[in-house]
Amino acid sequence: MNLYNLLNGEITQQDLLRYYNASIIYEELPTGINGCVDYYKGIYSIYIDKNLSYYKEKKTLLHELAHIELNQLGQADKLLAFKRDKYEDEADRYIKLILDYVKKEQI
Repeated sequence: MNLYNLLNGEITQQDLLRYYNASIIYEELPTGINGCVDYYKGIYSIYIDKNLSYYKEKKTLLHELAHIELNQLGQADKLLAFKRDKYEDEADRYIKLILDYVKKEQI
């Protein structure tokens, strides 16, 4: 079970959140931060800025789920701050790859 299954319509968002033991928390985040994900005691908490448009909210959620699928949370804690951009770019590329693949399959 992964983002591909979600984007391909095989599972629901709730199915994927249950699979990852994750929940979404909507709150006002600092300017410039659309979302983030935290992992504590086996539970993922995905924070999404409550002021985002529907489209930005969904895009942000996919991005944060990509961090989970790519197992980046444990790595990011151990590395210096300048590696942050690497993980952000990797999550974005991962989502684009999956979306492109799903589009090709639907043709």
